[in-house]
Amino acid sequence: MDTVALLLFIGAMAKSAQLALHTWLPDAMEGPTPVSALIHAATMVTAGVFLVIKTSAIFEEAPTVLLIVTIVGSLTCFFAATSGLVQSDIKKVIAYSTCSQLGYMFFICGLSGYNIGLFHLSNHAFFKALLFLTAGAIIHSVANEQDMRRFGGLLYSLPVTYVLLAIGSIALMGFPFLTGYYSKDLIIEYAFAKYENSGSAAALLGILTAGITSFYSMRLVFLTFLTTATNVHRSALAKVHELSNKMLLCLIPLILGSIFLGYIAKDLFVGVGTNF
Repeated sequence: MDTVALLLFIGAMAKSAQLALHTWLPDAMEGPTPVSALIHAATMVTAGVFLVIKTSAIFEEAPTVLLIVTIVGSLTCFFAATSGLVQSDIKKVIAYSTCSQLGYMFFICGLSGYNIGLFHLSNHAFFKALLFLTAGAIIHSVANEQDMRRFGGLLYSLPVTYVLLAIGSIALMGFPFLTGYYSKDLIIEYAFAKYENSGSAAALLGILTAGITSFYSMRLVFLTFLTTATNVHRSALAKVHELSNKMLLCLIPLILGSIFLGYIAKDLFVGVGTNF
């Protein structure tokens, strides 16, 4: 059973871009942002985590493999967050953030909190898709430039886009009472509550990662919108434009999900001990 579980996990590691098998994910950001939002935030990369959740009965019979899942997941969430700190490409920052959040999902599955892993997976789909599509709107507005160091000062030109990026970013960092808060906080609490060395170590790395996530999320917002001077080329700056109404309409479900889904669904996913 250990061998079966380990082989399943190695496949899931590659699919969900865990440590040592993660390099394809940032490179896959070359595609259009709607594609990134669909397959890299909501479906494709999360398939590995979903496989582990669906085959949890096998993993529960292999405690050694569960320990490996916890170690790999916690190291991935920390490592990917530190990588996101130093990226200048706006899409690669979000890509490494995806890798980091998948690490959270894996390590909580390694601690047998499969329902919580699924909760974070569902929440993550909304705010990460919102971030990708908003990043696409920014890139489109500034003549396909992706380097955040060449943005800056776009707050007054793109106020609606700024609000969308801010909502996605604070949901990602786990700001209280937004969607990301309910699942990320629960992951860290559950890890501490295991009273095992692996759980305590994973929780500690999870807390450090949450702090780093807050920093690179605010760095992204600051470099894009809040600097006093702009580095956008003059010819591109003259053509900067806000989201169209059709584009904004497509983002409304993601905005609502990023704000309210965690609160609405928390009892459903936590299950035993709640009012659901």
